[in-house]
This record gives sequence, C-alpha cells and structure tokens, in this order.
Amino acid sequence: MRAAGGDASAERVHAFLRAVDELEPGVRADVYWAGRLTLCGGRDDLERYDRVFAAYFGGGSAGRRVPAAAPPPRLRLVVREGPVPGGRAPDEQRDAGPPAAALASSAEVLRHRDVAGLDSAEREQLRRLLAAFALRGEVRRSARRRPARRGDVDPHRTVRELLRRGGEPARLRRHTRSDRPRRVVLLVDVSGSMAPYADALLRFAHAAAHGGRTEVFTIGTRLTRVTRELSHRDPDLAMTALAAAVPDWRGGTRLGELLREFLNRWGQRGMARGAVVVLLSDGWERGDPALLGAQMRRLHRLAHRVVWANPRKARPGYAPLAAGMAAALPSVDAFVEGHSLAALELLAAVVRGADAACMEGADRA
Repeated sequence: MRAAGGDASAERVHAFLRAVDELEPGVRADVYWAGRLTLCGGRDDLERYDRVFAAYFGGGSAGRRVPAAAPPPRLRLVVREGPVPGGRAPDEQRDAGPPAAALASSAEVLRHRDVAGLDSAEREQLRRLLAAFALRGEVRRSARRRPARRGDVDPHRTVRELLRRGGEPARLRRHTRSDRPRRVVLLVDVSGSMAPYADALLRFAHAAAHGGRTEVFTIGTRLTRVTRELSHRDPDLAMTALAAAVPDWRGGTRLGELLREFLNRWGQRGMARGAVVVLLSDGWERGDPALLGAQMRRLHRLAHRVVWANPRKARPGYAPLAAGMAAALPSVDAFVEGHSLAALELLAAVVRGADAACMEGADRA
C-alpha cells in the first residue's frame, strides 16, 4: 500500500493487525475487509487497495470466500442556498454560476452555525475544516540568539572568524534575540453539559497540538492529559485513542478541584508559567465556586494570559450568572464564544495576541 502511494501509517497497520487478530486470518474476505476498513484513509485509497490486494492475494484457493465487489463511491450533494428562480432547466442552472461559489457560500454559512445544531453531513464538513486549523501562541522574545545582519556584536563568532583568517581583520558577526511562540495549554470540558460541543472542540485541540507547543487536558470529574493521544496525525485515530484514555465522558464537572490538581501537578512546575491557558467550558461547577475562584487567581498569576471560551455565551440573553463562571470571570483576560467555526477562529486569533473585543466587533461587521 505504501509503495502504491497509500497512507498506510504505523497506526493504520497496527489497527489492521488487531482487526485480523479478532477475525479469521485464513478467510480471504475477513482479511480483505479488515484491510479495507483500516488501511484506507479516503476514497482515492479504495481503488488502490483493491489493486494491491488483488496483486498480493490473487492466487487464492477456490474454497475461500471471495469478497463482494466494493460499491462505487457515493457522490456528495451540494445544497443550494435557495430555490432556483423561474424553474430553469439543469443546463441553465449549470451556466448560472461556478460551483465553487456555491461551495464557498455553503462553507461561509457553516462557519457561523452553532455546532450543537448541525446534522451529520455538516458535522463531517466541519471536521474537514477543523483539520486544517493551526494554533500558535503569542510570540515572545526568547533568551536564545540567532545570527543577524544587525544587532549586537557576537564575540564568539567574531573570534572564530578571526582565527579562520589567521588573525586578519574580519567583518564583525552580529546576533539578535529570536522570537518564539508561547506555550498553549488547552483544558477541554467533556462533561455532560458540553456533550454537543466536545467532539468539535477536541478536533480543534487535535489540530492545535500539531501546530506548535501545545498541551491538551480534558476536565470533567477527572483531569486527563491527552497530548500523547492527540499526536496521531489522523484525526479519527486520535479521537479513538482519546476516547479510550478519557474515563469521565459526559459526567459531572469539578472545575475547582481539577484546576487545583493541574496547577499542583503541572502548572506550578512550569507548564503554565508564561503560557496562554485556554479553558473551553460552559462554567457549570458542581463543587465549591470559591475554590474555583481561588485557583483561577492562582492560575492568573502564573500564566501570561488566561482565555475562557464558552459555547453558551453566543445564546441570546446570556449572562455569566452560573456560580462557577461568575467566580472565574474576574481572573480571565479574554472571555470569548466557542460555539462555531468562526468563534474558534476568533479564539485562535486571541491566543495569538489579538484583542478579543476588537476581533468580535470586526467579525460581526
């Protein structure tokens, strides 16, 4: 499969071997479907897989079952934005405008749709858009220096240049401080109240984990570090590994206790120092709100910036009246929405250092 151009990564090969182990390795059809469902990452891989499978297992015995022919790939329908005026014929509709405009318009509408109200097809399109996300922290001046044409004189490189020239005068070598993005820490709420948004937010976290120095934790009734699980490049494999690692899906929420655990175990030791910490939660707290407020103040002293993304904030008439949200808000530097693709784009800009109020006004305009 790799020689034929397929994306047969180590994770896919491992999944294939596990599937064959559960089935019957001596049955041709079982081997065929095990490979088809694990080694193929898209429609382009299906024809490639059939060709490779036939070339490798083409001389099978007659007593084994032959897999049925794979069904042709189904075409994806593009939903028009409104009724066609005048009931024009299909040819006239085709000449009315390029299909790219309809696709772009559909994607633009999807950007502002609430994730909780999407159907299965729209969720699949949203997942493809989230896979292309990139999240980098606000740039800071590093203590490391890099060679530059202007800046302070670099004595070590200048002396080495003189030694290479036998002590003859040489051009002064200079260096300057380099810039590097700050660490980003994502705390994603996976409790029952966040169930409609958890998949989209975790896929956003998966894309962020591949864009720079990003650590990801899930919070509910337990605190789970899932950075390693999200290291898979394939989003679906990453979500499968994450589902197996997180034991508290759709449970309650203990924000104060879990934030204290994060700070004691990771944050105080350096993970939160100078970082941009993002909490993606609706702020519902089953524990003591005073504990959450105290831990948020502690986090605010450690981190460079604390951002809270709340999917409920976009609802008409919303006010942060929940006890947990009200206790945490004084220690939050930016309070943004998190219900749609556009809101997550705004969140990414805020993490890079943009002003949340200015960005929200520009987005509405």
